[in-house]
Amino acid sequence: MGGSSAGVLVPSVSKADEMGASVTPLAVSSSETTDVAGAPAAEGETVPDGSRDGAAVEADAERDRDLLCPICMGVIKDAFLTACGHCFCYMCIVTHLNNKSDCPCCGNYLTKSHLYPNFLLNKLLKKQCVRQIAKSASPIEHLRVALKQGCEMSVKELDGLLSLLSEKKRRMEQQEAEMNMQILLDFLHSLRKKKLEELNEVQTDMQFIKDDINAVEKHRTELYRVRERYSVKLRMLFDDPIPTKLWAPTADQHNSILISNSRNSRSSLVRTGSDNLQIRSNDVTAQLNHQEHQRKDAFSGSETSSLIQSGRVIARKRKIQAQFKELQECYLQKRRLGASQSHHPKEKVDAKVREGYHVGLEDFQSILTTFTKYSRLRVIAELRHGDLFHSANIVSSIEFDCDDEYFATAGVSKRIKVFEFSTVLNQPSEVNCPVVELATRSKLSCLSWNKYSKNVIASSDYEGIVTVWDVTTRQSIMEYEEHEKRAWSVDFSRTEPSMLVSGSDDCKVGSADHKIHYFDLRNTSSPLCVFKGHWKAVSYVKFLSTNELASASTDSTLRLWDVNGTCPVRTFVGHTNEKNFVGLTVNNEYIACGSETNEVCVYHKAILTPAARHKFGSWDLDDAEDDAGLYFISAVCWKSDSPTMLAANSQGTIKVLVLAA
Repeated sequence: MGGSSAGVLVPSVSKADEMGASVTPLAVSSSETTDVAGAPAAEGETVPDGSRDGAAVEADAERDRDLLCPICMGVIKDAFLTACGHCFCYMCIVTHLNNKSDCPCCGNYLTKSHLYPNFLLNKLLKKQCVRQIAKSASPIEHLRVALKQGCEMSVKELDGLLSLLSEKKRRMEQQEAEMNMQILLDFLHSLRKKKLEELNEVQTDMQFIKDDINAVEKHRTELYRVRERYSVKLRMLFDDPIPTKLWAPTADQHNSILISNSRNSRSSLVRTGSDNLQIRSNDVTAQLNHQEHQRKDAFSGSETSSLIQSGRVIARKRKIQAQFKELQECYLQKRRLGASQSHHPKEKVDAKVREGYHVGLEDFQSILTTFTKYSRLRVIAELRHGDLFHSANIVSSIEFDCDDEYFATAGVSKRIKVFEFSTVLNQPSEVNCPVVELATRSKLSCLSWNKYSKNVIASSDYEGIVTVWDVTTRQSIMEYEEHEKRAWSVDFSRTEPSMLVSGSDDCKVGSADHKIHYFDLRNTSSPLCVFKGHWKAVSYVKFLSTNELASASTDSTLRLWDVNGTCPVRTFVGHTNEKNFVGLTVNNEYIACGSETNEVCVYHKAILTPAARHKFGSWDLDDAEDDAGLYFISAVCWKSDSPTMLAANSQGTIKVLVLAA
């Protein structure tokens, strides 16, 4: 009776299952084969392996569902049986009965006193768990379990098993050693390949350097020869026997006089001739003395200039050594690019600009010359932008007019001030007054002179209004109120004097997505290209040339871009810019910007670090030591095609700076 009830509750379990996991599969007779429904297979009927496997999987799934707790839908843990015949996890049914007094399955009245532990189901669940582990276990786990369970084995069988394991271990060690050797060999081959590439690159670079040294030495020899020929000409000029040259015409003239006159007046003519000869001799002596002084002055002047040139050469050599790594990379880049261009048939004609000189060397010489030509910024004029009636002195924008005769400043003082550049240079800073001053309603963020008319200037302000001014009449010509937020920039077109563009926080023009959007004005619906590289907001963008862009960002970097690509050509670091507008200006080979350390930084476009710096001092001596944290450069502007620039800071100081050796 008990056995039949147990058979009804749970499926029968084979002895092998009770052991947990069998080492070998059990043999099943044909009479014991059953189909999915549990009925014996018909005699002579073949059951496909796929059907048998599918039926077994479905049977296992059905059995697994029977072992799930109706409350948590997980495999029953610590099974308890209710008086109504349902099984639950102990914690699940106790938690349920704390809230309700019914069976979750049938709804009959149920309390904790009606719960009974189901020992048989717990035993079956443990065996089921062991079977699941055995199915997923490796052969080693099966062997370990069998040995732990006391599987009987003879010494001979054990020796055979140990021999198999030893052979397996030896093979695995052999395979691992071969794999390690293969990995090491692959690494060495890769290293050799890389070093060969580097060696070929170094050999190519060495050949470039050798060719360029020969070309430069040849050109220098030619320059020395020219200088020697010039020196010889100078020596011939200074050492020329002038008395002989002057004596010859004098003697000829005297002889002709003697021949043409009569013998009676010979004595008087001889006296006259001797007097003339004495005068000529005195003139020659004076002229020789004068030439001797000239020659001494020339030699002394050459010595002085030689000393000056020597000092400049030393200074330029020091600058080269200070920036040697950047210059080396620049040279190799230019030289390799020039060599690659010389292999193209269309460019072979221009591959050598002079005998022995290649394009890359010519480009690098130009860069080296311009880079080492200047090493500092020298102040040639200074003035204050502030006045007695306005304590706010930040100069947010400074611009030259189209002829570089006047410059205008604007800032938070709500004033546009126009100064004459020559007057600022020639007069002390205390007496410099603007020639024109325009009052505005709001703080100003940017200025732009018309590129064709020096009487027209545009401004943008903090209220989003763009105003066009007539400097002569000091009146506004036009106001544009299209922007809904603060307008940060305005600029006149360089080709169409009646057109201008402005940018604002309302994102109608511009972007703060850390990117640069490059547009064709004939189609503004989408950018031609988007340049990605800055990791903070981009504050300025300037064209260096038709194909080159310079950008500034609050990530404390400047970047140079080629409009035909999307990656930055070069990234310039050396200034600090994290939260303020510090200005950006470009001029031929140089890029200048401000810094939040109250410094102006000038970069050569081919070198990553600043070529020159200038730090602003404080007007107030008490703040001189702390001004680095209080003030910053707020605006910069180059004078067209000139090493001269204007710079202003947040204290209202404006300086005229010039690049100097």
